[in-house]
Amino acid sequence: MRDGIETATAATRVPGSAASLWPPLAPLVDAERRLGDRALAAGPVARFGYEFLRFGLKQGWACLFGGLLLGLLVATRLWYPRDAPVTRYDALVVAAVLLQILLLWLRMESLQEARVILLFHGLGTLMELFKTHVGSWHYPEANLLRIGGVPLFSGFLYGSVGSYLARVWRLFDFRFTRHPRLVWLVLLSGAIYLNFFSDHYGVDIRIPLLAASAILFGRTTISFKVWRVHRRMPLLLGFLLVTTFIWLAENIATGTGAWLYPNQRLGWAMVPLAKLGSWYLLMLISYTLVAASLPRAAIETRR
Repeated sequence: MRDGIETATAATRVPGSAASLWPPLAPLVDAERRLGDRALAAGPVARFGYEFLRFGLKQGWACLFGGLLLGLLVATRLWYPRDAPVTRYDALVVAAVLLQILLLWLRMESLQEARVILLFHGLGTLMELFKTHVGSWHYPEANLLRIGGVPLFSGFLYGSVGSYLARVWRLFDFRFTRHPRLVWLVLLSGAIYLNFFSDHYGVDIRIPLLAASAILFGRTTISFKVWRVHRRMPLLLGFLLVTTFIWLAENIATGTGAWLYPNQRLGWAMVPLAKLGSWYLLMLISYTLVAASLPRAAIETRR
């Protein structure tokens, strides 16, 4: 007897090349297939190199929304005029909204992904209001499009995590064994979200929450398809890898002055490693939102 998500639904399966997900890239599908055929014929080294290349390209495509937002942070830090009539933060809000509309119009993003972004945007903004109020971090630049001390562009940064998980799930045709039931994910995520508030009042159950996630996912294996076959690894390892890249992206973002932690007020410093735990827990909330947005057949429990 075991609980698990054995297969992804047809909605999350991708026949053939990932390029077929975006119609303008369809002409490249045949060229990509021919390149794969040549790699197959060239031997194991070429096959490994080609699969590694496909992995990187698929990951880049999955990071599309977040990567573009991070690019906007860097670009506005380097080149946005200080005396512009619209502040940098407000320009980022407008750019993020236009980017979202453009991706939907070009069909580079699905409505499901946009819904996840919107929901996580709201949850992230609520938490930002509290965290900036208690001084966990702050936004040093003035702007108009904000709620309290929180510029509205910040919610899109949270949403980009959900966008990545929704896209990578589909692009890599995720399949699972011994996956916990959705109800347990919802309960864990609810407790995680509440703990982001309660820890400032002396009730911090972060360690038990981390332990609970290890128990829930400790036996879960994820299978992902890069090219011709599904590869397998522990899902917890996948979570840790995603968390590490989010932390690295946050170091870049704080380097642009988008927001600052207390240890960065006198000059940029690396984001504390302790934030890895926070991002891991926050990523689990996003993972739950994505899992809950899939059809029931994708998360049904099989015995």
